[in-house]
Amino acid sequence: MNDFERKLYQIIVNMRLYGKNPTLPELKRKTGKSEQEISEATKNLIRKGILSWDKKNQILNI
Repeated sequence: MNDFERKLYQIIVNMRLYGKNPTLPELKRKTGKSEQEISEATKNLIRKGILSWDKKNQILNI
């Protein structure tokens, strides 16, 4: 995991602890990165098996 993926993962974990699934605008604000950079990092985390996407409930699973 590179630094940005680690930061993104930590933000997602922290938000999920409070019962909230982060939105793209929130992730952009918290990371200072573009939509494309966030999307690529999220896809990498999913490919690595660190995150998964629940299509039915539209949420990221840790």
